[in-house]
Amino acid sequence: MLDRFREFWGRVMTPVARLFLRLGISPDAVTIVGTLGVAFGALFFFPRGQLLTGVLVITAFVFSDMVDGNMARLAGTSSRWGAFLDSTLDRFGDAAIFGGLVLYFIGPGESTTFAALALYCLVMGSITSYVRARAESLGMEAKGGIAERSDRLVSILVMTGLSVILGQAWFVPFTLGVLALASTVTVVQRILGVRRQSLDEATTGTEA
Repeated sequence: MLDRFREFWGRVMTPVARLFLRLGISPDAVTIVGTLGVAFGALFFFPRGQLLTGVLVITAFVFSDMVDGNMARLAGTSSRWGAFLDSTLDRFGDAAIFGGLVLYFIGPGESTTFAALALYCLVMGSITSYVRARAESLGMEAKGGIAERSDRLVSILVMTGLSVILGQAWFVPFTLGVLALASTVTVVQRILGVRRQSLDEATTGTEA
């Protein structure tokens, strides 16, 4: 479902990508500005308790993640460097969002328990990405799971926004709890998947 969502908005943002290219803006510049915007929205507004404003700012800059890829394809400049930069800066953006929630709960949210939960989600999100990257560096795959990056990002932004709009403060900690569990399961799934591939390789090697 999220892939179709991404494809739809990718097509919608194509005119913007063409405009940026005509203005001489590079895909890398859009990637960097988008990350800075996400970090600003999360780390400036969330700690002040301005959750809805933070979500709106973050969402606006998250769309840059679709624009830069479109720009690279249209310009024929897609490269391993661009993919590396985009993936690396995504980690900064994710950390800023959950880090902003940590600061929110330490401050106006007044809950060290929920702050610890947000911190756990931040850490597990990084581990989820690391497991995949490390597996791929060894020639194996570690994709999938019940909580991929896009799932985590959409869930926490939507529920944080709705918590303010509907006046239901429990939406945020509830979502963090679900993501904490889902991220843990995803890491375990990926580790077991890599172990299976490793055992299969060992078995194949022995038979040969």
